Amino acid sequence: MTPRDAGEFERALRALETRYWHDHPFHQRLHRGKLDARELRLWAANRWYYQRCLPQKDAAIIANCPLPRVRRTWLERIAYHDGRTAADGGAQRWLQLAEALGMPREEVVDERHLLPGVRFAVDAYVNFARSRPWIEGVASGLTEMFAPGLMRRRVEAMREHYPWIAESGFGYFHNRIEATRGEGRSTLALVLEHCTTRDQQDAALAALAFKCDVLHAVLDAVDYEVGKR
Repeated sequence: MTPRDAGEFERALRALETRYWHDHPFHQRLHRGKLDARELRLWAANRWYYQRCLPQKDAAIIANCPLPRVRRTWLERIAYHDGRTAADGGAQRWLQLAEALGMPREEVVDERHLLPGVRFAVDAYVNFARSRPWIEGVASGLTEMFAPGLMRRRVEAMREHYPWIAESGFGYFHNRIEATRGEGRSTLALVLEHCTTRDQQDAALAALAFKCDVLHAVLDAVDYEVGKR
């Protein structure tokens, strides 16, 4: 089949926003202030596993990529999440959020609250990046295009409905809103540049859809656990 032109391909990628997790029932309850502290802590503890595995996903993309220019650029994402020292980085900022929710750091890091469904979904995402062509791993990260609006909405809602959360807990979201804006543009540019055949474009669309499904599966597992308690 004939490849889509760049504009058509970008529109097809952006159309997958409808599959993003912004309207998941758990997020809707979070944004309406319907979660209690215990439920927020369960969410944070399980989302931690996703956060801590992102550098492994990015390392897998680098390992599969033959292009030094791309590897050098993508390496910055590992540094962003892991930090350039043990005291900074996205993972550390997520732990600060968990602490602001009243969860001891050690309970998050040792993963005692990790649900099997969350582990399964996140491990599937890392394995996808390891086993698929590097550009498909890159394309799966295009959820960055959809993230800034959701995070702004979340910060506003959490400040309104959960005023007991210390301001230090919102550092992850403030930092990530700015980061995803730039990362989303650069990721999209890579996908448009390197997906030039119809098959490559279809694979990129499938990769992004898969990532949206992973995110939904994470919240499905948390939502199910909350309903049991």
